[in-house]
Amino acid sequence: MGGLLFRIGAGLAVVAALALALWLYARGWAPSRDQYPVQGVTISSDNGSVEWGTLAAQGADLAYLRAADASGRRDPAFAANLRGARAAGMRYGALIEFSLCRQPSDQATSFMTTVPRDNAALPPVIRLSFTPGCKARPGRDQLLSDLNTLINLVESHAGKPALLNVSEDFDKAYDIGSGINRTLWLDGNFFPPDYATKPWVMWTASDMRHIDGVDGPVRWNVVAP
Repeated sequence: MGGLLFRIGAGLAVVAALALALWLYARGWAPSRDQYPVQGVTISSDNGSVEWGTLAAQGADLAYLRAADASGRRDPAFAANLRGARAAGMRYGALIEFSLCRQPSDQATSFMTTVPRDNAALPPVIRLSFTPGCKARPGRDQLLSDLNTLINLVESHAGKPALLNVSEDFDKAYDIGSGINRTLWLDGNFFPPDYATKPWVMWTASDMRHIDGVDGPVRWNVVAP
């Protein structure tokens, strides 16, 4: 009996060690620079105070900064993050989280009153995903109409076409790729996504990467070569 318990204990220890090794690997993983030369992060006030020089030195070429969340709250760290990204010499852009529960004009106002006009900025991003606090599920025609309104207002302010960051479940529900003629940014931990009806130009390769210069996990993004 003692030998059996020892073997069980040893087996469990091996499994635990392997799980720890995989977790540590996942925390630090990023796609190959040879395949994806341009990589970067999505940053918001959830990440706390960011050491932008350190983040740039760790290989972040660009940063998308949340301007407003799906509840309409303007991100309180946006201005500080914008200054930091600029000072670090990184390329930067602004992101708004879309809500199915709010009027597109109200959402655009949150973006426009947070994000200054800036010809040097990257194209604005509209993040499309289901959020826990919103249960609304409008029909596809209504969703596309609302989204087009928001896109037009955001693009008019930014002076350049928007990029749509679409989660897999949102795209399956509304087929954004075939309904809106805009460039797509898709999600997929560790494996390139293939769920949209047209190719992506950006990919969130990991939403669990830990990197020096920023608290907690970040969404690590790559640009299609």
